[in-house]
Amino acid sequence: MAEGDIHTSKQGDRWVNKAEGNQRASNSAPTKAEAQAAGREMAIDRGVEHVIHNQDGRIGERNTYPRSRDPKNSKG
Repeated sequence: MAEGDIHTSKQGDRWVNKAEGNQRASNSAPTKAEAQAAGREMAIDRGVEHVIHNQDGRIGERNTYPRSRDPKNSKG
């Protein structure tokens, strides 16, 4: 993972977005959907990967912005 990638994860009773390399969360939300939307916007603005964690902390999804930076050659 690159420096600055955005991670959306559960922290206590809130969902937070944290840029990789930072110690503090950039923002938080009461629901995963709200935090995920904010994290996606942050990743798009910065041109980095958005890593979305499940409630148990495991990576559930990852998206690369812009898509041209995606290391996979698969469609979808």
